[in-house]
Amino acid sequence: MTKYLISFPSAAMVFPDEELQAVSDASHAVVQEAKDAGVWVFGGGIDEGIPPVMVDGDGTVREGTYPQTTQLEGGYSVLELPSYDAALEWAAKIAAACRCAQEVRAFQYDPAS
Repeated sequence: MTKYLISFPSAAMVFPDEELQAVSDASHAVVQEAKDAGVWVFGGGIDEGIPPVMVDGDGTVREGTYPQTTQLEGGYSVLELPSYDAALEWAAKIAAACRCAQEVRAFQYDPAS
């Protein structure tokens, strides 16, 4: 089976403040459905209050990111699924719950992981 990254940027979630609880409940319900189905690997939102850092091979830590990932934020789910079509189906469920479109990407197969 293949692992899929299903994600969205924070700015994509646009809804009235009074609907926050309903959106939260719906997204938690989809996560529970994925767990119950045995396809959930990991997920969560990036904590945008903690700035990213770079860590070099020698352990040196410095502020910043790679230029192409300076806007890396939002919500991420990793699901292990039997097909790309299944990933699209789960992405549609997440999109409905979070009220925004989802990106779907497949991880390359690695027998060691």
